[in-house]
Amino acid sequence: MPVVTSYPGIYIQELPSNTHTIAAAPTSVTVFVGYVHPFKTAPANFGLPLEIFSFSDYERLFGGFYQSSVIDANVSYAVNEFFENGGTDAFVVGLMPSYYDVATGTKTGAVTPGTVILDGGTGVGVLFTALQPTDIPATAASPGTVMTIAIANVQPAATNVADITITYGSQQEVYRKVTLDNTKPDFLETRINNVSALVTVGASTAYPTAFTTATGTINQTPPAGTTGVINATDFTAVFQADTPLDKLPLFNLLVTPGISKGANSVQSEALAFCERKLAFYIMDPPVEDVADPPTDWIGDFMGAGDTDGNVAPQSPNGALYFPYLQSTNPVTGVPLDPNGNPFILPPSGYVAGIYAATDSSRGVWKAPAGYATTLLDTTGVVPTGLMTDTRQGVLNLIGVNCIRSFPGAGTVVFGARTLVSANQALQQWKYVPVRRMALFIEQTLKTNLTWVIFEPNDDPLWVAIRISIESFMLSLFNQGAFAGTTPSDAFQVKCDSTTTTPDDQANGVVNIIVAFAPLRPAEFVVVKIAQLAGQAQS
Repeated sequence: MPVVTSYPGIYIQELPSNTHTIAAAPTSVTVFVGYVHPFKTAPANFGLPLEIFSFSDYERLFGGFYQSSVIDANVSYAVNEFFENGGTDAFVVGLMPSYYDVATGTKTGAVTPGTVILDGGTGVGVLFTALQPTDIPATAASPGTVMTIAIANVQPAATNVADITITYGSQQEVYRKVTLDNTKPDFLETRINNVSALVTVGASTAYPTAFTTATGTINQTPPAGTTGVINATDFTAVFQADTPLDKLPLFNLLVTPGISKGANSVQSEALAFCERKLAFYIMDPPVEDVADPPTDWIGDFMGAGDTDGNVAPQSPNGALYFPYLQSTNPVTGVPLDPNGNPFILPPSGYVAGIYAATDSSRGVWKAPAGYATTLLDTTGVVPTGLMTDTRQGVLNLIGVNCIRSFPGAGTVVFGARTLVSANQALQQWKYVPVRRMALFIEQTLKTNLTWVIFEPNDDPLWVAIRISIESFMLSLFNQGAFAGTTPSDAFQVKCDSTTTTPDDQANGVVNIIVAFAPLRPAEFVVVKIAQLAGQAQS
């Protein structure tokens, strides 16, 4: 308010500041999208981006690890590797598996929850219905996880009273002394329904007058002719406008663990989504691709396509990491999958953790690669991914970031190029840290400049904008985020009458130009050795 003067003297008036502090956006909030445990995940948790800060949080919300020869289970393992390797903040969009006919490529529909009637052969019994489809299928090679329901300890004096035990994997629920008498507090529907996380209970046709000791199992069988083919629409639907994930205010990294083979549409949609959200996609290679040509060569995946027709989409907002990694199966504690083969995992979860750890220790401008990026919880790359320096040289130039094992260093990330690094027209986005640095600045300014909206569009506003952004950029310069020895060499901020014309003002537009000198990684270190000639001999 203006000061009202009435007497000779000194008047004090406090003026509002025209500067606004800019808070740096986060750089490694990671979104995982994929199939989660179909039974242990609460129905309300499917399809929503739920934030987690540890693998314990993941277990609580999505049921933890599981194994199946039909359902893709990579998300649980990738989330675990993210936290093992330095990740701290993630969102998980859990998907419910669907089943597809391999011959026609058409959806056969999600399997409905299984049921079992325990009736002792009388035809009148207790009907147990699983709340969600159980882990499937059960075969000799892949036993899966069946649900077992047992009625036992029938009371001698009151045969309508017994114990009911429900077991599914590591979960077990025991309901002791439940009764078939619906007038009693311990009536089985009262004790079990809306209490159990596993089943609901009811009468098949009518309840028997007495319990019969019996055991039954629920183990779904998928529709005929189906396998674990990825349902691309399950994923692509997540990346559309106005979805719960689209409404998430801010995230930095996107991972779809193990989704590559036959799922190019998923990767393309994921990259387009990242471009719209100013985020970065960490891409997995096809699991069958190998380091050495000609069959299923990873280099073909980056070009015309590998033997299976997989082709990598191109975008500056993504990077590919190769190959898959060997590890110990956390479910069984041995380095084998249910079929007795080596237990392997896609690299994206590991790499996302390395991104987060590097951001925390060095900054988003540091390449998340090198001998310091030792991957934890792996015994090394798969044998088909082993390569020589010469072979990596070929892959590096076409944008394949290799993961390699070195004596004394362990298994490390040894590449930092984007998907468009081989495209001469997009050389400014050749390196991962340069692209991610630009996205970081864009996200930060987008979040912090909302105060500008509806302010008078003239010199005072332009000055305030410049001061705020220059202060932020100077703080980054002081942290070593830019090339250049002085601030004027490292960055520039322009917002004045040369960037915003009278026509722009008339249309309510204010234009801001922010330029920075990026730090590019020292990818090739050349040591030159020379001998001095003609020196006098002592």
